[in-house]
Amino acid sequence: MKNGIGASIAYHLEDNRSIYIFTTVLFLMGIIFGAVVVNSLGLTQKHDLYMYLSQFFGQVSEGQFANSAAMFSQSFAHYAKYVGLMWILGLSIVGLPIILILLFLKGVAMGFTVGFLVNQMGMSGFALSFVSVMPQNFILVPAFIIVGTTAVAFSLKMIRNQFIKKNNEPIFPQFLNYSLVILVIGALLSAASAFEAYVTPGLMRVVLSWVA
Repeated sequence: MKNGIGASIAYHLEDNRSIYIFTTVLFLMGIIFGAVVVNSLGLTQKHDLYMYLSQFFGQVSEGQFANSAAMFSQSFAHYAKYVGLMWILGLSIVGLPIILILLFLKGVAMGFTVGFLVNQMGMSGFALSFVSVMPQNFILVPAFIIVGTTAVAFSLKMIRNQFIKKNNEPIFPQFLNYSLVILVIGALLSAASAFEAYVTPGLMRVVLSWVA
């Protein structure tokens, strides 16, 4: 069984290698763009954002944080909606460019967050981003790239079935495989959400007490 799963994963990676390369590069471009956008902000915008973050960090350091269970539910719902949207877009031909835009925007958000913290707080900002942004994203980034790649691949198969009449490859088994990947990613999203809700606040308090 393990050999069968390993073979399926290897085949999936090999079959979609070019798409994986493209989506990974697109995501990295989003991160770079997000970091560059930080430098284009005006002083007033930076000041307003920094004041908001300072207030938020003050609440965290004092333990005035939302209930962990509520945070888990909110985080998981947010990530699940994002992945669910990409899954739905992958079922349509017109959804292909939107999937790529969503991946790019996710990279922009990550790059902007880390870039702003480092820009405003230096090494302290890097330390905060390392404990508040990076850990769950070690799970989320591969998860979003896998979902994006699988959605793009399925959308391309739909296009081939629609416009290439000689292509008689049955679509339903591929739809089941596509949906199975999304369900597996859902388990990864729950792990990332649990870390963000139950572990990240404590790590942030430790760093904030160190940089205070």
